[in-house]
Amino acid sequence: MKTQGYNLTTTINNFHISYDDLGEGAVPIIFLHGYPFDKTMWRAQIDFLKASNRVIAVDIRGFGSSKDEETSLSIGLFADDLIKFMNALAIDKAMICGLSMGGYIALNAVQRFSSRFEALILCDTQCSADTIEAKEKRYKTIDEINANGVTAFNEGFVKSVFYAGSLMNKKEVVEAVRRVVFSNSKHIITMGLRTLADRSETCSTLHEIKIPTLIISGREDALIPLAKSEYMHANIQDSVLKIINHAGHVSNLEQPQEFNKYLCEFITNINGTNCSERKRVNENRRNIGSIAVWDE
Repeated sequence: MKTQGYNLTTTINNFHISYDDLGEGAVPIIFLHGYPFDKTMWRAQIDFLKASNRVIAVDIRGFGSSKDEETSLSIGLFADDLIKFMNALAIDKAMICGLSMGGYIALNAVQRFSSRFEALILCDTQCSADTIEAKEKRYKTIDEINANGVTAFNEGFVKSVFYAGSLMNKKEVVEAVRRVVFSNSKHIITMGLRTLADRSETCSTLHEIKIPTLIISGREDALIPLAKSEYMHANIQDSVLKIINHAGHVSNLEQPQEFNKYLCEFITNINGTNCSERKRVNENRRNIGSIAVWDE
């Protein structure tokens, strides 16, 4: 019997990885967060889908409760961790959903371990490597953080990931993201920037992706423009592109209902389980007590 709940821990690659694991389903959906966030960024998706699917959110090595201040990080290492994590939980195949850095990891893993994945969901991410200019900018930022601390970088980063309207009208969400960003050590903030700067491109192998693929982008994403999602959509066979208005780089946090709707439609097409219907029925069951309205 597998253990379910929030903030579970297993050991892989000589470190302890923290994760949430809820719901039931033959093919779980594994969520990978962006930089420099943690698994809590997926709580609205976990809560929405857990009535109809097995859903797992992972703290990537070094972030959240998956502490690692020693290892030299890389996207390839994160992908290796993902496969070993799946092995530890006896998961043969999974759907993988990654936002930003989580998308880089998902693309790397699908490129190298294609047989382990049933479907791919790419959110506010890209297949490109950093340009020379972008890489130099990241390394300059690392120097500035080492000289002056993380506060200025963290505050600027939090502002950059949100659509302007979200900054104005969703202050609780913004503050929650700020707390997560500031919970990272200076070492992890700078190591994460180095990891992003040194990542490899995956654009050249997009045509090899043969599994169902959903691409989601916030229309106002200032960090990874919509054109990057459009490029992936054009080069991944039969992929689906959904654009979320009034959302920036963290579209799942800014417009969770619309984001969840697109997730639900995609997952339903794959496994035939109507997640929104199952969620509604389960909510009705809780509301009316002992009267069964879903025939399990």
